[in-house]
Amino acid sequence: MLLGACLAGDKLQEAWDNSERKDECIARLDELEWAYWTGTDVGLLGGYEFQGSILGVDGSCKDGKMGSGCCKFREEEADKCARVGREEECMSSNRPELGGIVFALQSTALSEDALLLCDNEAVLKIIKKWVGQGGKATLATAPDADVLREIVCLLTQRVRAGRATFLIKVKSHRGEPINQRADTLAEEGREISDDDKRWDDRTDRMTFEVQKGDTTAR
Repeated sequence: MLLGACLAGDKLQEAWDNSERKDECIARLDELEWAYWTGTDVGLLGGYEFQGSILGVDGSCKDGKMGSGCCKFREEEADKCARVGREEECMSSNRPELGGIVFALQSTALSEDALLLCDNEAVLKIIKKWVGQGGKATLATAPDADVLREIVCLLTQRVRAGRATFLIKVKSHRGEPINQRADTLAEEGREISDDDKRWDDRTDRMTFEVQKGDTTAR
């Protein structure tokens, strides 16, 4: 009993002294914690018991830079992040989030199903246009056609291999470990140097700048 109290005290002290901006949770699916995590949004959807790859994706758009992040549940060595280019044309949270989905699909073998957790509903709607036999979809007018093209090709490969790919909307910044880890990786990707950007080729779109005082906006 005394040893357990000491260990709990050490954990509380460690948490108290932590200077990180946000918590990085770890889902341990054993004993009492199993009941907690299976009661979260992802748990109630059966995410933690999914028989395949479980991945989190996120994008970060801040201070004139964009970053993509992707993580795989219980496989930290599979973490990926990247700096996303073409900031001169448009700063958008959709673009780096799409980049995270590319990484997730690339990280999943064609021999297994995939569950992708994404907190950007707009991105899921963009991809949904390319699913099934619905209305006509075109890359000609898509602002992030270079990234979206890769996603469509990767999804096509998975369909031909007979594998299921589920893209699920989750709430952001609610303590879900997979989403939180992807968010951190996206922020790290944003800090990668200009020389190592992904998806940085410019298009022939015209861009405009508006200057108001010391602030310039595109």
